[in-house]
Order: sequence, then C-alpha cells, then structure tokens
Amino acid sequence: MFALTFLGTSASVPSAERNHPALLVEASGTRILIDCGEGTQRQLLRSGAGFRRLDRMLLTHAHLDHMLGIPGLFSTLGLRQTSDVMTIHGGEGTLDIVIRMLAGLWGAGRAPIPVAFAPLTEGQVIDAGEFTIDCFPVRHRDTDSFGFVFQSPARRRLLPDRLKALGVPDGPLRGELAAGRPIMLASRTIDPEDVLGPPSGGRKLVVIGDTETTEGLSQYVADADMLVIEATFLDRDAPIARSYGHLTAAEAASFALANNVGHLVLTHMSGRYEDEEILAEAARIFPNTRIAADFDHIVV
Repeated sequence: MFALTFLGTSASVPSAERNHPALLVEASGTRILIDCGEGTQRQLLRSGAGFRRLDRMLLTHAHLDHMLGIPGLFSTLGLRQTSDVMTIHGGEGTLDIVIRMLAGLWGAGRAPIPVAFAPLTEGQVIDAGEFTIDCFPVRHRDTDSFGFVFQSPARRRLLPDRLKALGVPDGPLRGELAAGRPIMLASRTIDPEDVLGPPSGGRKLVVIGDTETTEGLSQYVADADMLVIEATFLDRDAPIARSYGHLTAAEAASFALANNVGHLVLTHMSGRYEDEEILAEAARIFPNTRIAADFDHIVV
C-alpha cells in the first residue's frame, strides 16, 4: 500500500490554493518526498504530515519550482537538531545544482543537516524489502529528468481453512509454509501449494513530473494501479505546451488509456484554467481521472 499526500500541485507559478510541486509518499513506515518546491516545509506542517522520519528525497528535475524549498526545509530540520542523514536522489545535473545552491548558502560541503547525494541512473533506486523504487528517464527541456515506479510485490497468503483441515498448528510450521518451504507433519509432507492462496496485494504507482512527451514511457507505466502525471495545458493550447515542454490533459489521459492504468491523477496545474475544464478534457478520454489539490490524501 502506498499513501500519497499532495503538498503542492501548481505549475511554475503558484496560486492562493496551490503551492509549488511536492509529493509525500509513505509505504511500510518509510516516508519519501518527491520534489521540494518553495514552501514545502509549511505544507508538511499544514497537511499534518510533519517532519518525522523524513530522510529521503527524489527530485524529478532541476527546475527551481521543484527544488527551491530545499534550503528552507533543511534550515528547519537543522533547528530541530535532527541527526538523520537526508539522502537526495536526482540526475547528476540536478544534484550539481543542489550542491551549488547549498554551498552558496552555507559553504562548500556544509549544510544544517547531514546530507548524502545519490545520482540516478535508469533502474532500481531503492529496495526496501516491502517495496522497490525504480527510475526511468523523462524528456523535459534539456534537463536530466526522471520518473519513478513504486512497486510492492503480490503475495500469496495462507488459507486458514486449508491449514485447519490439514491440522497445521499455529507457530513456526506455518511460517515455513508461508515462506514457500514444505513441512513434515505426522509423518506426511505438506507442500506450500496445499495451503497458499493465489497471488494478491501487489501495487504499482508511477509518478512523472514535468514531461514534454510520453513517447517511450509505456514500458514503465503499463498496468500501473495509479499514474500521477502533469497536465499543465489544455489541448487547445497544445502548441504552447510543446514550446514549454509540457503535456495537455488530453495527452495525459490518452497515455493512461493506452497503458491500462487503473487511476489517473493530474497535477502541475496552470492557473490559466479552471479545474473543471481540465477534468472534463481528460475524463472524456479516461473517465477514472482525478485532479489533485493541495493536501489531497490518496491511498493506492
């Protein structure tokens, strides 16, 4: 299960209702911040999420609306005397900008909190046991941009009625069967296949920040339970979307439809449109669409 808290859902210009981009993803006790636009630290407080157990950040790319909140957040964490190391994952160019930004404020190699930098290359970023995070390259205005796939494996659970029928007691023997190993009980072998149900419970979440095209991304997005992606423009302004390196709502919806996505959540909203316009354009193509608002909490 992945729990998402949208901390900022605006495009490059914030509004009274929408802060600069940031998304908190929680899974199995782990909390990961995707992007950190200006004002993210206050959004963390206003959302009720707070700063606890916040020690990892994934940056989609180096545009300032996605990362200017880092110095303020670090200052606050330093005042709170946190000793946790903040690991920042991003493309090499993105990390270079972050490092120079921090150095300009506090001096080379210094920051209010311990920081580690982890350059992204396509493939696995984190294996947390209960879930994995992979990244993939995204095209957006000559930046080294990345999208992210969060995935939890489907698991086979023990069937209580079968365990009872076969006389398997509570305790270590059931643990062995759950781990896929046969057991001996009363001089007979009980195989895991005798007591395990079908695979269930796997989840796939894909988060894509700014992108000028969906070309080549299907292999990463296919069959996702949820896709979070930008929809900065409407189709009537497609030429402007191209010039700024962004998608239209219709393009995002068509992409979701073509890749068997379960739920589509649109973000990075431009203040030039009403939410209802954006939703109407996308929902005509992909009905299971939602427009994200600041402080929305969604569970996958």
